[in-house]
Amino acid sequence: MLPSPPHDVVLITSEIFPFSKSGGLADVMGALPVALRQLGLRVAVVTPLYGRMCTAKYPVRLVYENCPVGFPWPETTFDVYAANYQGVPVYFIDRPEYFDRRGYYCTSKGDYFDNGERFIFFCRATLSLMRHLSFNPRIVHAHDWHAALTMAYLYFAREEEPFWQEVKTVFTIHNLAYQGRFSYRLFELSGLPLEAWSMDGVEFYSSFNYLKAGIAYADWVTTVSPSYAQEILTPAFGCGLEGILQHRQDRVIGILNGMDTAVWNPSQDSFLPCSYSCDDLRGKAECKLRMLDRVGLSHYFVDRPVLGFVGRLRGQKGIDMVLDALPGLMALDAGLVVLGEGNPAHEARLFQAVEDYPGQVAAVVGYTEEMAHVIQAGTDIFLMPSRYEPCGLTQMYSLRYGTLPVATAVGGLRDTIIPYPLANATGFMFAPATADRLVETVRQAIAVWEEQETWQEMQRRAMRSDFSWERSAREYARLYRSLDPHLECPVFEARADNP
Repeated sequence: MLPSPPHDVVLITSEIFPFSKSGGLADVMGALPVALRQLGLRVAVVTPLYGRMCTAKYPVRLVYENCPVGFPWPETTFDVYAANYQGVPVYFIDRPEYFDRRGYYCTSKGDYFDNGERFIFFCRATLSLMRHLSFNPRIVHAHDWHAALTMAYLYFAREEEPFWQEVKTVFTIHNLAYQGRFSYRLFELSGLPLEAWSMDGVEFYSSFNYLKAGIAYADWVTTVSPSYAQEILTPAFGCGLEGILQHRQDRVIGILNGMDTAVWNPSQDSFLPCSYSCDDLRGKAECKLRMLDRVGLSHYFVDRPVLGFVGRLRGQKGIDMVLDALPGLMALDAGLVVLGEGNPAHEARLFQAVEDYPGQVAAVVGYTEEMAHVIQAGTDIFLMPSRYEPCGLTQMYSLRYGTLPVATAVGGLRDTIIPYPLANATGFMFAPATADRLVETVRQAIAVWEEQETWQEMQRRAMRSDFSWERSAREYARLYRSLDPHLECPVFEARADNP
């Protein structure tokens, strides 16, 4: 049976692992609610019921039919399904015309034409679900632009509806570059009052900006790392929203994401041919050998460093920088394996690189969890040359797997990697984000790799880094409590004096 309402904290998200996933948001939402529940908070999650969804491990059942969405669609209804995910109830909003599609947000040809309408519907349906199922939430916590309008709806509803008057709101920006910008016609359809159409509200250069609604109307705005919270206040990283972020900066903070240490653990990873740990690294060599065979790299690289890249093949992640740097990287006598999908032009360049450097460059276009684990364990150096990085999880995984990162000094990368040559270094960092600097920093990393005793000391430090979700969840719990001092959180209270 699902836990019964009321729920202290309701998290609203467009995706949650293991049910749906297109990127790091899903990983965060698959871990944060569980960590909050372990602190003693009564937590629930609301998300769409997509046509392409994994439900084998956690059966989904119908719990409410024909729930009205309300204005501006008074006759439109939706069904509610639910699953028990590690003790956390996850509620799915079902409206096939909006969510029963092959992709979550787009096809290979581009975004769905009605994304604006889809996520107006989702946000309004989420609030209707909470009322009709009597959630009585204390905190509503929305994530990214798809859920951002709930912050505006709640802001105005608190003025008129007793049900919402005591509810506090938190909005988390996972990536400021994705804002959900649509036409004024969608604003008219949204049901928001006309006063919301202002430079301090949802209007953005005559467009309707969903993410801006979250920033403007939430009680607190968080980002997924402290450094990114500071960066987005500047024109270089603010994506045009630095003005309103500066206006609200006393309510903007960064809370570093955690990682799922049960899923990403080389000592008990079922995807790996053998296990290893910071106390016994021998298994990593076997993981490397098996990976070379699997991706088609030469056995010559058993005794030379292999570089790994796992991520979207897009400019943000710097894959073009890696491809531009390829002649220099290959001259360092290193191998390279890339896992990801994205821009067709980058994919084509990658396939050409495999032909140009047979046995030295390998590519797996697409994404599977298994291959991500195999590459993290089987490579020596992890490349993360992001041009901006709100938090980043893959560098946390690489640290956990003793695959030392070479990363740009931006955002969450700065908050998670201690750069060489500091005495407690766990990786290597560079700036500015150019192909030449990437090659020079990889050259530095390989020089350390060739001093195996020093390298293994760094590996052990990296693998002991604490990126557990418990630490992050406690920071969120503190934030919730600052909004609602009466919020009960027994485990958090017991540990508050012993962080």
